[in-house]
Amino acid sequence: MSFDLIVRNANLSDGRSGIDVAISGGRIVAIDRSISGETGETIDAAGCLLAPPFVDPHFHMDATLSLGLPRMNMSGTLLEGIALWGELRPTLTREALVERAMRYCDLAVSQGLLAIRSHVDTSDPRLVTAEALLEVRDRVKDYIDLQLVAFPQDGYYRSEGASAALDRALDMGLDVVGGIPHFERTMEDGARSVRTLCRIAAERGLPVDMHCDESDDPLSRHVETLAAETVRHGLQGRVAGSHLTSMHSMDNYYASKLIPLIAEARMHAIPNPLINITLQGRHDTYPKRRGMTRVPELMAAGVNVAFGHDCVMDPWYSLGSGDMLDVAHMAVHVAQMTSREAIRRCFDAVTVNGASAMGLSNYGLEVGKAADMVVLQAADPIEAIRLKAARLFVIRGGRIIARSARRESHISLAGREAVVDAAGYAPGR
Repeated sequence: MSFDLIVRNANLSDGRSGIDVAISGGRIVAIDRSISGETGETIDAAGCLLAPPFVDPHFHMDATLSLGLPRMNMSGTLLEGIALWGELRPTLTREALVERAMRYCDLAVSQGLLAIRSHVDTSDPRLVTAEALLEVRDRVKDYIDLQLVAFPQDGYYRSEGASAALDRALDMGLDVVGGIPHFERTMEDGARSVRTLCRIAAERGLPVDMHCDESDDPLSRHVETLAAETVRHGLQGRVAGSHLTSMHSMDNYYASKLIPLIAEARMHAIPNPLINITLQGRHDTYPKRRGMTRVPELMAAGVNVAFGHDCVMDPWYSLGSGDMLDVAHMAVHVAQMTSREAIRRCFDAVTVNGASAMGLSNYGLEVGKAADMVVLQAADPIEAIRLKAARLFVIRGGRIIARSARRESHISLAGREAVVDAAGYAPGR
């Protein structure tokens, strides 16, 4: 038997080691030990982790790499970021949007990030953001699964013309219905927007992904309405509540009611650890709230929790590198998920859980699935997060599309020469 590519001697996320993965025609055709046969190319993983590609189910590609335009966010708050974006939006051109987004996609590929769901601001009636991101989606389709959310940034009811613009954006081919109920003028308008947007999604046969309760206000409870409308319209499994930061301020009694409702509706929860902990709690002195939703409790209830990067160098966040291991690393700390099993769950939250939230049916290291994967310089998912491991090989459709050298440090101490490989500090190595 002949293959296009074999990755040999790899560790898998489920604990198996010494595994070969054979690829033909862009698909995984065998997973076993010591696969024999001719091959066009071979990668020796040498005991490194072979994982499915990273997934970012919540990002804003129309704003990425726009840091400093038209000025910096001096307060570091969500609302100043929104105001800054409102100043920048009238000056946006399709060409500039495409250029920044394509640069980011190159960065994403180098990080093994091959699936992204991007929210696209539809508040500007020109819809230049939608035009640009549709072009980008087409240009990157061979190496990134890019989903686009029609997102009325300034509010579906609050912003004049927003409802018509959202309909036009969906007609243009955007994939998902978005919303931002907590940004409407009143709680009543917020709940009304949730009901309307879920109805639109049901009528069009589309998924829903809403910025929901991105607030420090414990009384911002639109996710309750979102769960109810999910069930009402039969959208179970196709709805995501993104951010959900108000849950970090809710009393435990109400949260004990809300989390089972989310689980019953089979909603996905998408926290954004890097951004939630920097934008939220800005009005606190001390004690200062963490700002991220109740990740361990949601996971314990059976809710699919997937972490998003949200922002990279834009009006809301001045840092970021497209590294989903950086996102998982922050989540481990801020959610206090430091047990071995909890760290593994954080790795799932930037891989398989994100794929589930995006509905990617062709994803995963299984025979018959697309041959999309990444070789990480780490023995297992825990070490990958601890080290923010180098991506030694990134593979898409059975083809190597990015590679990097192993990280090592050469040192000389008191006449003693040594080579230090941080991956070698893993337990049992």
